[in-house]
Amino acid sequence: MQAEDLLAGKVLLIDKPLNWSSFQAVNKLKYILKNNFDLPKKFKIGHAGTLDPLATGLLIICTGKFTKTISEIQSQAKEYTGTICLGATTPSYDLETEIDATFPTEHITEALINDTLLQFLGEIDQKPPVFSAIKKDGKRLYEHARAGEEVEIKARKTTIHEFEITRFELPEIDFRIVCSKGTYIRSIAYDFGKALQSGGHLASLRRTKIGNHTVGNAVSPEQFEEEVKKHIS
Repeated sequence: MQAEDLLAGKVLLIDKPLNWSSFQAVNKLKYILKNNFDLPKKFKIGHAGTLDPLATGLLIICTGKFTKTISEIQSQAKEYTGTICLGATTPSYDLETEIDATFPTEHITEALINDTLLQFLGEIDQKPPVFSAIKKDGKRLYEHARAGEEVEIKARKTTIHEFEITRFELPEIDFRIVCSKGTYIRSIAYDFGKALQSGGHLASLRRTKIGNHTVGNAVSPEQFEEEVKKHIS
């Protein structure tokens, strides 16, 4: 890897750690690259699709001229695995906020779950979580939420290509989902709990694929730094 390669354009596959924002991951790589290569001050680098801090997994980072392909990469199908905790909801639909309500789970069977997930296949209407970065009236939704302001959120169309349950151990169920751009897995966790006449929130999430790129080919920011240092030493 040379400075010329980075400017011409590289696609870097990073396995984003837990509690890192996507912005932090991009900044870390930018720091590593600028520290080790002779790059211009306005070196272009960006990610192709945000991952929440509480999610791990594949983050695609593009450099140089390849930043122009970010929209194209973002439009590709994404695969996620994770855990939904049934019987309880949170305002953020995940573990960012505390449980605000609990519900029965005694009636939930594997058969009921498998029947219910059929409702979530194909094109569906989905309301984004109130704790999200979408803008409404000039402010991010999470800013409205943290200020205790109620806002009306319009449903959006999204497509679920595949949805399977890989572990059934109440109150937890593990899943694998393949979906279109703009799908909120947190909203699926919440809506799935509701469809089961219970509640649900996302307990863990990992992005495993974007298009043909897989997390198996990704490295952590620390591994990336080690590889860069080995390459230039």
